[in-house]
Amino acid sequence: MDDSPITASRNAWLHAFFAATVVLTAVIATFGWSPWPSRWPAFLALGVFTAAYAAYGWRGYDQRRAAAAFLPVALAVAFVLPAIAPTTAFVQCIVFPLVWTQVERTRNAVLLSGVVGLLSAAGLQVSGGPDALTDTVLIETVSVVGACAMGIWITRIATLAEERRRLLDELRATQDSLAEAHRSAGVTSERERLAREIHDTVAQDLAGIVMLSERARADLAADRVGRLDERLAVLEDSARTALEESRVLVAAGAAGVASDGLSAALHRLGERFTRETGIPVSVDAPDSALDRDAQVVLLRVGQEALANVRAHARASSVRVALHAGGPQVVLRVEDDGIGFDAAVPTAGHGLRGLRDRLALAGGTCAVTSAPGDGTVIKATVPSGAGPGGAVPTGTVPGGALPAGAAPSLLAALAHPSVTGAAR
Repeated sequence: MDDSPITASRNAWLHAFFAATVVLTAVIATFGWSPWPSRWPAFLALGVFTAAYAAYGWRGYDQRRAAAAFLPVALAVAFVLPAIAPTTAFVQCIVFPLVWTQVERTRNAVLLSGVVGLLSAAGLQVSGGPDALTDTVLIETVSVVGACAMGIWITRIATLAEERRRLLDELRATQDSLAEAHRSAGVTSERERLAREIHDTVAQDLAGIVMLSERARADLAADRVGRLDERLAVLEDSARTALEESRVLVAAGAAGVASDGLSAALHRLGERFTRETGIPVSVDAPDSALDRDAQVVLLRVGQEALANVRAHARASSVRVALHAGGPQVVLRVEDDGIGFDAAVPTAGHGLRGLRDRLALAGGTCAVTSAPGDGTVIKATVPSGAGPGGAVPTGTVPGGALPAGAAPSLLAALAHPSVTGAAR
């Protein structure tokens, strides 16, 4: 019980039970046997009982003060009615439930049930005399024991129901907390994925545009005007690609592989790299039946590897080879540049982002290099190809487009670019 505001509509079934019991008791008081010539005290007691319930007794189910004021009236009725007409002891049918529903503690409810039984027994003795003592004791003992047993049982059920409600509330709160944690983790994961996509696409394009602009400025300063047309053409192509990839990232959250597959994308990648840097790139990438996720991840590996060649390797040639036999697909990018110590952690995001992307796709990345011996980047991912091979859905490894993406969207990298990035 508490002191919160309540309405008469609550506990409606108890109100109805009270009214029915009072009506039946009034009928019994009218037609039942009584040792007294007048029965007006019984009707007066019922009237006071009903008025008290209507005024404040109905609040006693929820408010302690109302219960404390109403229960003494109920106890008095339990004595007065049997004292006027023995059969009106029927009123105990509502008095016992009132005790058990308006008293907070089980122990107090048991004690008050005993008080109700004693008062009713006293009333029956007043109306029935000493000859009815045995019957009175038997009847009231059965009444009190039955009321206590029923009350304890129902109280236990109510306690279990309340405990179940509390556990359900805790479960809902836990589910809400887990859902919020999943949302937060999803937001963090999406931010990391988007950061990798921007690093591998737009950021590289912009770095390439800066580099091409610097070369064009140097050509202009050296009066090598003949080279400016080619520089500007490549610069325009890079700017268009950056704009196209930006639109794809906004529209779909990730850039995809062109509709003609990874092999063609790698060949375009090598041709453009050669055009921009003058470093020849040989590409050995036969057409292979790979799922979209594997293609996107391997394309990003190729882009990042060539970006590192541009920024750090000082290489005179690069070899790109794709091997797609069996359940594993291997992309190998090898240059003959100055190399570096692969055992020393690098400060850039490129190689770390590659490893993260490959790990999400279930693949691995091995970097072999030494000062003066060039660098080999070997990426391995599950192929996911073959008859009946399922294209993963749900979490999209490495930012790959989900199955069923529009072909026009997948063609956004028809001219993938590669520009400078740090290892």
